[in-house]
Amino acid sequence: MEKGLVIRSTGSWYTVRNDDGDTIDCRIKGKLRMKGLRTTNPVSVGDRIRYEIQEDDTTPSGRCGVIYEIEPRKNYIIRKSSNLSKESQIIAANVDQLFLIVTVNYPVTLTGFIDRYLISAEAYRIPAGIVFNKTDLYNEADLVRLEELVSIYERIGYRCFQVSAKTHYNIDQLLDQLQGKMTLFSGHSGVGKSSLLNCLNPDLQLKTNEISDHHQQGKHTTTFAEMHLLSKDSYLIDTPGIRGFGVIDMEKTEISHYFPEIFRLLEQCRFFNCTHLHEPGCAVKEAVTKGEISTSRYDSYCSLMGEDNGRYRAAF
Repeated sequence: MEKGLVIRSTGSWYTVRNDDGDTIDCRIKGKLRMKGLRTTNPVSVGDRIRYEIQEDDTTPSGRCGVIYEIEPRKNYIIRKSSNLSKESQIIAANVDQLFLIVTVNYPVTLTGFIDRYLISAEAYRIPAGIVFNKTDLYNEADLVRLEELVSIYERIGYRCFQVSAKTHYNIDQLLDQLQGKMTLFSGHSGVGKSSLLNCLNPDLQLKTNEISDHHQQGKHTTTFAEMHLLSKDSYLIDTPGIRGFGVIDMEKTEISHYFPEIFRLLEQCRFFNCTHLHEPGCAVKEAVTKGEISTSRYDSYCSLMGEDNGRYRAAF
């Protein structure tokens, strides 16, 4: 049995790079699908797996790999696969950090989406940052909004980068943060993930699309997750654009722990089991009133506290 790293996922087939640097197309052993994992994809890009070579007349090479085992993951980022579904989707596994690519405009990225992604990163202890792309397109109002968002998230402790893939503005600063690491890029369609990847490594020549003028929404140019080599020991995982991010595996008592600015105040609340929604003597609500916690972040917290997030973490 051989070992390999999953570098591409197309749903039913996976491209795996073995320890010698060779790649082979693999599929999943049927039994692996039946382990009760409540996910649409039991194997994801970034997984270390074990596989065996078998004859397969349906492939050009006449052979394929069959994945028998997924090695233990150090982490993964996961989301609800749809608003109505109780299944989840693993976006990527075994990453050193993730950067959420967002745009103030063209298209607009809402703070609720940003916050949901960031708290999921907190839950799985994945260092996260925010890349604000398309700064070359912003008018005066957009730039004011950009500074507001940067101030909110940098004050919490998240690394923020203001870049333009089109003009290469601040690309060197971002590139420095990617060296020697496995990095996940994610965000809405149309925020320029593929353009950024091309800017960071021109040899990739990934396909890009303009956003819709009418709806100001992006079109999917990345249809599957794929890992790209950035430099000798640096890798980027590109993912399809995500319209929404459903949090799926948090108890309500945990949610406050994944908002760093709220977590820092928990011991200052009058009641040890304070939900920060209606109790008197709540240090969190007081901080919101004083402007020490942004209203958008508190709104995201309240929104999540009002949802049924399920509990699936134990399944992995």
